[in-house]
Amino acid sequence: MIGLSAGLTILLIGRVAGISGVLGGLVQPRRGDWDWRVAFLLGLVAAPLIIGLAKAPTPPDFDAGYGTIAAAGLLVGFGSRLGAGCTSGHGVCGLSRLSLRSLAATIMFMASAMATVFLIRHVFN
Repeated sequence: MIGLSAGLTILLIGRVAGISGVLGGLVQPRRGDWDWRVAFLLGLVAAPLIIGLAKAPTPPDFDAGYGTIAAAGLLVGFGSRLGAGCTSGHGVCGLSRLSLRSLAATIMFMASAMATVFLIRHVFN
């Protein structure tokens, strides 16, 4: 579904469906660029809610507290700003366009994630 939405977004309106870029465009809007961003983000939030109403979802089981989750979210936000894009923008959209910059960013995302999981589960735990 992510690939389908990314493909349709670039084919129909010529925009990259990177979530950090979509959201960032709402923070610093340009004329005539606001409506599709709001619709995209509303769909992003509404889809799991609708599916949750159709079937009883299993609640996620987190091994971390709210502070850790908040800190992780802030770090991901900082990283996507630093990397000029997020995993959906670079990993899904950028790689499909054969972008070398997106390839480098995706390799760094994945290497960082693997190192973090290794450290948390095997070194600090």
